Amino acid sequence: MMDKRDLMKRESESIFQTYGRQDVLLVRGRGARVWDSDGKEYLDFVAGIAVNSIGHCHPKLVEAVSRQAAALIHTSNLYYTENQVLLAEELNGLTGMERAYFCNSGAESIEAALKLVRRGTGKERIVAAERAFHGRTLGALALTYKSAYREPFRPLREAQFVPYNNGEALKEAVTAKTGAVILEPVQGEAGVYVPEEDYLRTARDVCDDRGALLILDEVQTGFGRTGRWFAKEHSGVQPDIICLAKALAGGLPMGAMLARGDIAGAFQKGDHGSTFAGGPLICAAALAVIEVIKEEGLVERSREMGARLKSELEKLKPREVRGMGLMVGVDLDCDCKEMVEKALRRGVLINNTGEHTLRFIPPLVVTEEEIDRVVAVIGELI
Repeated sequence: MMDKRDLMKRESESIFQTYGRQDVLLVRGRGARVWDSDGKEYLDFVAGIAVNSIGHCHPKLVEAVSRQAAALIHTSNLYYTENQVLLAEELNGLTGMERAYFCNSGAESIEAALKLVRRGTGKERIVAAERAFHGRTLGALALTYKSAYREPFRPLREAQFVPYNNGEALKEAVTAKTGAVILEPVQGEAGVYVPEEDYLRTARDVCDDRGALLILDEVQTGFGRTGRWFAKEHSGVQPDIICLAKALAGGLPMGAMLARGDIAGAFQKGDHGSTFAGGPLICAAALAVIEVIKEEGLVERSREMGARLKSELEKLKPREVRGMGLMVGVDLDCDCKEMVEKALRRGVLINNTGEHTLRFIPPLVVTEEEIDRVVAVIGELI
């Protein structure tokens, strides 16, 4: 095992310094726990940023990836492969969409959606929400609200930003020239902001009235994270396009953009593509993830464990607790960046999305005891 300090030095010399890393070298994981190079155990309430929803190294995922790796890893999209079709059918059935395009990340799924809107409508104007985060590639960045992310890379084809959870603002902003409205059903990177029940319904109605498409970014909220398969189900709203990633392949890099209705037929051969997207290995992983979520009732578990997490956090009397399922944000009076560092030393991995906001997005397999232990540590630090 490489010495941690030596590794950190070599990392600083060999890798672009675009990440603020914590002082820990992780080497293995199981369920909601990970271990560092010194053998210290941590409870992981970041889950690879809502990626490891079925837990670290779930046996069924490991077995599916190992089996497929021994048979066929990559072919490109010049040829047919079975797992890609099986996964597309599975995702369309779960979401109510009609066609799927596979890619390698959440940002790529957003980029695909933008191209589909342009191809299908001929319109380039997009309406997005304040506080929104949709990715860091140039197209997705143009929809991401935080100016610190956008400023160094302007000019961009920037969206028109309107206040989140404000139906009247959407009615004023969306016109016949608008190609699409893009929204997160729950704003994750902003600090886990949940809209009113009728907000997405209003967005759907506005889009229908103005001839615009509705895109829901479920990159973080999908696959049981909010206590439903997809967060759109809480409001009963069906988008024209849905973007997925993060938990889709259990830790392997995968995204998907799905569409329904007329827009589902807008892409023509050659309009878009990706060398690695939807390969047999990554699709085997995603199929295994979906199977585990179904067999272990993880959607329902997210709802139950999320209610416990919120209830226990509320006992600490913070400024506010927000969230759905196992996607919870907490506002505190203290410096949350400092709290993240202190929690690390106590064997708890959490992250802050703002100076006074912590976000909790543990694996859906988390136990009551693990939740109680993490909340106890937060309480001690407060």
